[in-house]
Amino acid sequence: MVPRLKASIWVDAEIRRCRAVGIDAYLVRRGDEHAGAILIKHNRFGNDCIVYTPTTSADGSRAWSLGTGVEPVLEADADAYIARQRKFDPDLWVIEIEDPKSQWTLAEPVI
Repeated sequence: MVPRLKASIWVDAEIRRCRAVGIDAYLVRRGDEHAGAILIKHNRFGNDCIVYTPTTSADGSRAWSLGTGVEPVLEADADAYIARQRKFDPDLWVIEIEDPKSQWTLAEPVI
């Protein structure tokens, strides 16, 4: 098993990583500091959003899956997906990345 950062540290680092390259990123919902799951809403505007959900790769390291599917969805659909996930996990963190130029990418793999 690969050691994991506390959720709060990972979220802070991702927001700083975005802002360092001029991409706006915001904490929309604070979850459990130590172990809450993290959703990332990648908002490319123009009704073009993707929600990434955490998963684990075969070697046990952090990876992501496409929670809203392979194709981008309307922002309202992304928000509805996040609302459904919050019902299942009250400790959930949500980050929104506002990226109209589609410059942002995840540091970990999407599987």
